[in-house]
Amino acid sequence: MSGANEKRDMNMIRKFASATAACGLSLFAATAAFAQEAAEATAEAAAPAAEAAAAVANPGNNAWMMTATVLVMLMILPGLALFYGGLTRSKNMLSTMTQVGATACLAMLIWVMWGYSLAFGDTTYEGTLGLFVSGGSYFLSGMDASSTAATFTDEVISKFVFVSFQMTFAAITAGLILGATAERMKFSAVMAFVPIWLTIVYFPIAHMVWAGGGLLFEDGALDFAGGTVVHINAGVSGLVLAYLLGKRRGYPAEPMPPHSMTLTMVGTGLLWVGWFGFNAGSALEADGSAGLAMINTFVATAAGALTWMVIEKLAGHKGSALGFCSGVIAGLVAVTPAAGNSGPFGAILLGIVASTVCYFAVAKAKSKFGYDDSLDAFGIHGVGGIVGAIGTAVVYQAFIGGPAGDDANSLGTQLWIQIKSVLITIGWAGIGTLIAGYLVKLTIGLRVDEESEVNGLDISEHGERAYN
Repeated sequence: MSGANEKRDMNMIRKFASATAACGLSLFAATAAFAQEAAEATAEAAAPAAEAAAAVANPGNNAWMMTATVLVMLMILPGLALFYGGLTRSKNMLSTMTQVGATACLAMLIWVMWGYSLAFGDTTYEGTLGLFVSGGSYFLSGMDASSTAATFTDEVISKFVFVSFQMTFAAITAGLILGATAERMKFSAVMAFVPIWLTIVYFPIAHMVWAGGGLLFEDGALDFAGGTVVHINAGVSGLVLAYLLGKRRGYPAEPMPPHSMTLTMVGTGLLWVGWFGFNAGSALEADGSAGLAMINTFVATAAGALTWMVIEKLAGHKGSALGFCSGVIAGLVAVTPAAGNSGPFGAILLGIVASTVCYFAVAKAKSKFGYDDSLDAFGIHGVGGIVGAIGTAVVYQAFIGGPAGDDANSLGTQLWIQIKSVLITIGWAGIGTLIAGYLVKLTIGLRVDEESEVNGLDISEHGERAYN
């Protein structure tokens, strides 16, 4: 009996030990699982905090972008206003400057109300619509001082700074159009045209080229600072609007030289200085890409200015201040899409080619085709933008010192992408401007009457004179 009892006791001990071990293992497993779940929950909870910490705007980049934004503003007032104003006759000086300034102000207000949303809004539409516009963020809804915008790397800047920077691009593009319509377009017509044009032309093109999901952005089009968005867009729109307006009275039989090359020269200098914000600022950071855009903005412009003056000399004329200013702008326009997409040598070549082509567009093509592009907005911005946008495919390549990496498109592929982006921009800007121009023409009219044009728009439109 005692042996049986001992055997029974041993079995009970074994079972108890086995059960105890199983419970221990289960407890250990449960403890480990709980610890793992707790660690995962802690990591998940910490992720937003880490993300929020990483989303603080980089002070250096933010300071540079604020500076760049102010530099682009300098391009508008007083830069573009003085440049265009000096090129007109004295009786239209103030009207030209006022149109540039008022257009910029109107564009800024429209930008914060719905322009930013259509171009860079937080909502990405599905399907075809998303290729042309964004949505959300109307009246900058949902933004505050802590909101950030991503740059091309992992850095971020203040979203209000990004909104402001892009706002100045919209403002100057609308102002550039006025070079083609100067001395004959009503102030009220300008103010009616600009909101329509910005909405149906500028905002969609800006989205297509610069916003993720945009048609040309996804296609791989290279436009560092606005060859298509700003210059081709404004130049083509100006040409279409000039045709709708008709020629200035007396043009081309009556000489209409600039009334003050001094002011135009001052405006040219301010434009060149401001253009560093335009081009180098488009890097969105104070980095090597901004440095590359900066040196290219120096050398392409210098090459363009001297080339224009040399061509004047070869054509039997004297190298003129007007030629110098025209060459400066041609070089600046051409290097805009290539600012961060070219080496310095490629930028010099681009400045030379663009200045040459723009010279013949202004000196030969305008008279041959009979259009009155008053201050050569199309001849320099439109034509120079086309040369620069297409030429960017070439100067981007490594064999000419460009920054293209091993994963870059071949020259032929990139060239076709650039040509396609130019054609789409020309078509969109041309058709959109026809629509906007005709809407204004059929309602309030585009052009001042004959007496007002003869007396000058300073007096007839604003009741004041530039000079007493």
